[in-house]
Parts: sequence; C-alpha cells; structure tokens
Amino acid sequence: MDWTDINLRHLRATVEIADRGTMNAAAAAVNLTQPAITQALARFEAMLDVPLFDRRHDGMTVTDAGALLVPRFHAALDHIASPHVTMARFRALIALADAGSYPAASAATGLSIPSLHRAVNDLSLSLRRPLVRRRGKVVMLTDAGVRMARAFRLARVELMAALAELAALKGHETRSIAIGAMPLSRARVLPAAVSRFLRRRPGVRITILEGSRAELIEPLRNGAIDMMVGALRLPLLEADFEQAALFEDRPVVIARAGHPLAGTQPAMSDLARYPWIIAAPGAPLRESWEALFSEHGIALPVVPIESGSVMTIRQLLIDNDFLTLLSPDQVTVELEAGWLCRIDTPVSPASRSIGVTTRASWRPTTVQAEFIADLEAVSRGDTERMFSAS
Repeated sequence: MDWTDINLRHLRATVEIADRGTMNAAAAAVNLTQPAITQALARFEAMLDVPLFDRRHDGMTVTDAGALLVPRFHAALDHIASPHVTMARFRALIALADAGSYPAASAATGLSIPSLHRAVNDLSLSLRRPLVRRRGKVVMLTDAGVRMARAFRLARVELMAALAELAALKGHETRSIAIGAMPLSRARVLPAAVSRFLRRRPGVRITILEGSRAELIEPLRNGAIDMMVGALRLPLLEADFEQAALFEDRPVVIARAGHPLAGTQPAMSDLARYPWIIAAPGAPLRESWEALFSEHGIALPVVPIESGSVMTIRQLLIDNDFLTLLSPDQVTVELEAGWLCRIDTPVSPASRSIGVTTRASWRPTTVQAEFIADLEAVSRGDTERMFSAS
C-alpha cells in the first residue's frame, strides 16, 4: 500500500473515532452520518488489512495496531491543518514543490498536467490564498505555498512512517532512517552506531546525507532527513528544532609531520605566525579557534583558506605549513600513519558539544528511537575510552 492510496477524509474520521470514543460523536465532528462514518472506517481498515478499533457496547477502543498508527495519522492531519485538503490536492502540491514545474511533476507522478493544475488551483481557492505565481513560463510557489508544501512534506513523512510501522507489525520490514551527517560525526560515532544498529536490524534501510549544518537544515526541516548528527549550536536559534547532546569533543591543533612547530612547546604567538585553515565564521569550531587567541590578547592569524572539509584540509596540511583545529577522531588514520601530527598548545581549545538535532515535531519510529539509543551507547563508550586514555 502506498501513502497516496489513503483517503484523507477516512483518515480524519479514524482520528475522530479514536479521540471521541464513539461513532456518533465522531460522525458529528466530521459532518457525516453514523452509517457513513462506519462505512468509511470499514473501508480504511480493509485497505490497511488490519482492525484499528475493538467495537464494544460502550464505544470504540484502539487495537494495538490502532495505538501504533493513530498518533501518526493525528500528526499528519495536524500538519495538513485543513479539512479542504484532499489527497489529490495534497499530492499535487508536493509534486509541484518537489519537481519545480508542472511537466516535471507530471513525469514524476504519472498524473496529467491538467489534473495537477486543477488540483493546485482548487487547493488555492479553497484555502483563499495564492499558492503559486507565474513569472513568464516559470511557475514558482508563493511564500504561503512554500510553507504549505513544507507542512505537506512533514505530513507525508508521518503517513509513510505509519505504513512502514504497519508493515513491520505484519512481519515485513520497510522502515528507514535518513541521517544528515556533519563532518565530525562521520569519523567514528556515526559509523559505529550504524554497525551496532544493523547487527540487530539488518532489514532497515539507512540513508546518510553528508554536508555542513547549513546544507542539512532545509532537508531536516522538510522531512527529507530524520536527524542531523554533529556539532550542536549553543544557543539553538531555530524554534522548530530540538537538540540532544551525545558527548563533548575537544579539538587539537594539527599540522603536517615535520612542521617547524612539531615536537616543540610553542607559545600562542608562535601559533599565530603560521597561516591557518579553519571553518567559516559561525561554525562552533571557528568560535573555539577565535577564542583560543582572543583570550590571550593575540590578533587572529591569517586564514587564507576557509574549509570544513577534512579531506581537503588533510591534503593541504600534508603539502604545506598550514595549521588547523580538528578533532583527533577526524584524522586518526593520518596521525597513526605519521602524515600529520598534533601540536601542543599552552591552553586547550574549548570543547564543543556533539549531538543529535531533530525537528521539534518529530515522532521517531520504533527503529529510529533504537538508533538514537545506539548513538548514545556508542558515545558513552567513546567518552569512557577517552577518559581512561587520559
């Protein structure tokens, strides 16, 4: 069963039955007769191939499947936020937003261009706000259209998660986890957590999207990824996000093997004489680096290259006398191979919190919650090893 097969009116009826406990009360809430809402529920349960309610003389109570699915249905409808949205309108706006044009949306969905036009126009009229505008031959979403498309994408996430949970309940694993991986998380914590998780759940599909925080914010906000793993922002400025710390990372100064400062006890003024490669302003690592010098009243060194790419930084360090600030975990292989070395500093750079960022409205599936637990377990293990080594 595909999420596009769901009748949103049947979905609303199901949620009202769960909330109100009787067919009569739910029928009044969705403006249907009692026989009509009974028939709607029967059709929906037949489509899902599972009963959502136990019928009792004193009302309706959710089954185990209902307890699993109804909260997700509720969340999807909260995102949709209008009884005027049908599945055809819902699907059309998402397709247009994802594809960027009516012809591309038609090719992606198999729906005709006139059908897509009609559905988006009907949605705009029913909501009494323009959702698209034309600029010559180009169709663009209005601000209201962008906001609605984002909400619809999050509703789609809930519907897909509900169907995946239902399939797992029936013994068919179709669940997935989409992770946004910031640079530090890719070194040890994320790979170790994925390996630990897959030993238990080999049938779950894991997708990892690599990028900086700036590159991953919109995929997270739109529901394309479930979480970001990496350096946290303190304070968190986005009201629609939540953060949970996993561990504290303390970066160190890294240089090429044979660097003039290698094996010495340099002063901060010595470190300031060399050019640096460091992340762009706004990144937690950049803030730690700036504090390292400003707290000693030393002007910031020259930064001819701003980069957060460990691969790029590694090669530039090997071939030049640049310095950088990185977590040792990010260059473990290079340090062990003797290509790079750590430079002692008079004071240690400030630590940074590494953790998980999610949408505030996010409801993890069973396996997503398990994966978060694995991230926490791996992080505790890494922290314990770090303290025992020191």
